[in-house]
Amino acid sequence: QVQLVESGGGLVQAGGSLRLSCAASTRTFSGYVMGWFRQAPGKEREFVAATSWSGANTFYADSVKGRFTISRDNAKNTASLQMNSLKLEDTAVYYCAAGGSRWRNGMDYWGKGTLVTVSS
Repeated sequence: QVQLVESGGGLVQAGGSLRLSCAASTRTFSGYVMGWFRQAPGKEREFVAATSWSGANTFYADSVKGRFTISRDNAKNTASLQMNSLKLEDTAVYYCAAGGSRWRNGMDYWGKGTLVTVSS
């Protein structure tokens, strides 16, 4: 069982930056692909970004490419999402998730989410 706890959400103006963090309680953190997903009001949850076990490979949704950066620290069991140039449409609850080699088919563990609100 892996427990994931997100932090760092809040209210930010459009064009601003925010950094989300995810703390994982597992001794095998480096064995998981870590990802960030989000769900805006009235919309389905969508993929945002993911990083491979070592962090060498990263994947992004087209909507956040060039603005968001995912990273991980396997020594600290944490994953982060640096969000720059935030837009109103980035407003959502952001979820941290952990998965295996078939992560694209579905993540295995989820955090409870942290709310990001981008204001004009």
